[in-house]
Amino acid sequence: MVKHDKVAIRINRISSDKRKIKNEKGINFPDSELGISPLTSYDISCLPFIIENADIVGYSFVRLPSDISLLRNLITNKSEHPPQIIIKIETPESVKNLPEILLEGMKQEVFGIMIARGDLAVEIGFERMGEIQEKILWICEAAHVPVIWATQVLENLNKSGLATRSEITDAGHAARAECIMINKGSHTIEVIETLKDILQRTSEHRNKKRFIFRQLSIAKEFIGH
Repeated sequence: MVKHDKVAIRINRISSDKRKIKNEKGINFPDSELGISPLTSYDISCLPFIIENADIVGYSFVRLPSDISLLRNLITNKSEHPPQIIIKIETPESVKNLPEILLEGMKQEVFGIMIARGDLAVEIGFERMGEIQEKILWICEAAHVPVIWATQVLENLNKSGLATRSEITDAGHAARAECIMINKGSHTIEVIETLKDILQRTSEHRNKKRFIFRQLSIAKEFIGH
């Protein structure tokens, strides 16, 4: 129910015993196209500090090529040496518009993509995550754009000191990206050592295998329009 500046929602199912929503938690609208700028007024107010102190800025919830030019214009107008931009792919629109986003991003000398798998899985459905992350890796490799593989890499190992079989396999898949992001935890050194071992072993097999993909729908739809 929508009333003036408020929205009432009904929660039909929860995934844990924690029944309270924390302050400042985001809400996903995967089936809706929201005409909202990815840059809030607070983001824009932080830009002077970012420009002065950061080498790289991560850009969340990019949906359109114009979102990239918006940020680029803001930071280049304020600095001769602005930070480089990493675009986080985390919505169905960003996946659909990925070819155009890449073309716009490559107007910079340095540019990268992050597969933000947490929000992306919620937005597109967990069952499609494996397919979509492969497509993103593939099209970015063709465009020579580096990719950061993010969200929950060896997270159980980082938190408890013991890895699960599935996250070891996931870490092996991450070897095809140029960079892997790990979260904070009590076993960070062990995570780095384990990840290094997995990546070294996996890289020995990468040149021995060739994947054959069906027609890439992201590219087909881009060419079609």
